[in-house]
Amino acid sequence: MKSFILKRLGIGVGLIFLVLTLIFLVLRTVPGDPAQVLASGGLTGEATPEAVEQMRKELGLDQPVIVQYGSYLFGVVTGDLGDSFQYHEPVTAVIMERLPNTLELVAFASIIGIGFGIVIGSVAARRGGVLDSIVAAATSLAISIPVYVLAVVFIYYMSLQLGWFPAGGFIPWSDPAGHLQSLVLPAVCLAIPLTSIIARMTRSSVLETQQQDWVRTGHSWGLSARKVFTSHILRNALTPVVTTIGLEIGLMLGSTVLIESIFAYPGMSALLVHAINARDYPIVQGVVITLATMFIVLNICVDALYGILDPRARKG
Repeated sequence: MKSFILKRLGIGVGLIFLVLTLIFLVLRTVPGDPAQVLASGGLTGEATPEAVEQMRKELGLDQPVIVQYGSYLFGVVTGDLGDSFQYHEPVTAVIMERLPNTLELVAFASIIGIGFGIVIGSVAARRGGVLDSIVAAATSLAISIPVYVLAVVFIYYMSLQLGWFPAGGFIPWSDPAGHLQSLVLPAVCLAIPLTSIIARMTRSSVLETQQQDWVRTGHSWGLSARKVFTSHILRNALTPVVTTIGLEIGLMLGSTVLIESIFAYPGMSALLVHAINARDYPIVQGVVITLATMFIVLNICVDALYGILDPRARKG
């Protein structure tokens, strides 16, 4: 097990290095000069060549690309992501101000999606019949609807028509009830696709597991149907579901870009969009590195859990 985890960690470090290099190179090919943007006060403003050149020196953009890349890697390794071009603050401080909000949103949505997904998929597979058909149709429909469409529909009906939840914004924990209300709509929008995917995966896995010979053996030993299902069928059926959960939560981090923008939620994704528009390289790099690292670490944890649940995985 130790070598299994170390191997996954080595792959994760390599992937992080690849992400670091790619984001550095991609940003240097994006049209628009951040020095020009900052010196002129915006994308449409004007600035003298002298002011632009002075700004380039202050930002370190006048140095050769290889020197910028070396400084960039050294800063990442030492935990220094540089200073934001627009906020004039350390990138780490700016990210840490927004990161808890995004993590809370994703965690809330994950709890909803995983809990309801496993329950719905298990019940549909066990009961079968009309209920199974309804679940299959409903989950297919939910997966096909984009999250931004769900967000607009929820805002219109739940906020504007019924007034149950705020249409957007963020309420701090000083008002616990208001804080939870501000989380419900964006979290549910993120959770619906996750619930549908997990429900379908759980249903398929349970149906496949129920056909195994050892399930019939359990029944022949006199175990109750409920005992066989909860202790044997469901436990073994969840092994592939765990992998799906890890991948889907990672993809959910990308979905927060739209959700945070629509609901005016002050998270990492909203910060990323604003930084891209302002050509704030350090912020963009810092946010992408943080999100990519979270995704990679999450999948390493899923691989480790998969190895614990299924010894064949770590032996392979």
